[in-house]
Amino acid sequence: MKNIPLAALIGLFFTGLYFLMAIFAPLIAPYGMAEVVGDVWEPPSDQFILGTDSIGRDLLTRLIFGGQTTIFIATMATLLSFVTGATLGFFAAVTGGWVDQVISRFVDLIMSIPSLIFALVVLSVMPTTLTILIVLMGLLDSTRVYRLSRAVAVDITVMEYVEAARLRGEKTVWIIFREILPNALSPLVAEMGLRFIFMVLFISTLSFLGLGVQPPQADWGGIVKENKEGINYGIAAALYPAFAIATLCISINLVADWILNRTTSLKGGRG
Repeated sequence: MKNIPLAALIGLFFTGLYFLMAIFAPLIAPYGMAEVVGDVWEPPSDQFILGTDSIGRDLLTRLIFGGQTTIFIATMATLLSFVTGATLGFFAAVTGGWVDQVISRFVDLIMSIPSLIFALVVLSVMPTTLTILIVLMGLLDSTRVYRLSRAVAVDITVMEYVEAARLRGEKTVWIIFREILPNALSPLVAEMGLRFIFMVLFISTLSFLGLGVQPPQADWGGIVKENKEGINYGIAAALYPAFAIATLCISINLVADWILNRTTSLKGGRG
């Protein structure tokens, strides 16, 4: 930690700040999430640090609770995508044959459909709850994790220690979790940061389009949608959540880059 780069330090600071605000949102928010406390689009003041939104709710409070919702959904969806995608990817690589082909072709089919269009179609006929959003986003993104996990695992399965485990009669589960997973963590950890960024942008996009988090619950994409008309009148209410999304994504990317450089011999950008 003494040699941590400045960029990674900045990323850790803002990432930690956002996560702490999400965890302790009910304690630090000055007002209730849906409480109307002033007039429409009041300017920043001592009472309202960032002003009010399109119906008179405290904008800082909405941002804090919106961050809690956005980060929670993105975190849970990322974990689901990695558990599902990595497990299937490792299983396909270890098993090989027709099992690998069937899983891979099914993943190719899902990936051929743009994720946003797929999500919009599903959400247009299903109730938009947090559980549905997390499951849908996690499963859609697990296809990308599957591709990475399988590619990494295919290289590892030809190693001598994996062949030795097979000759000892070890089961597939043992080979996956005791031989492949420990040696595949570096690219997966780095990719997890990128997948989390994608989840933040994905849920924000869905909410902006009206099919994500539903009012009166707050999330950053929804706050942009609620206040976008104010931009025509020089009101910056919609810019605050956009800034939060940008800074969180940049911070996570800086941390992911640092982790990748610390845990592998691969240097430079990840493209």
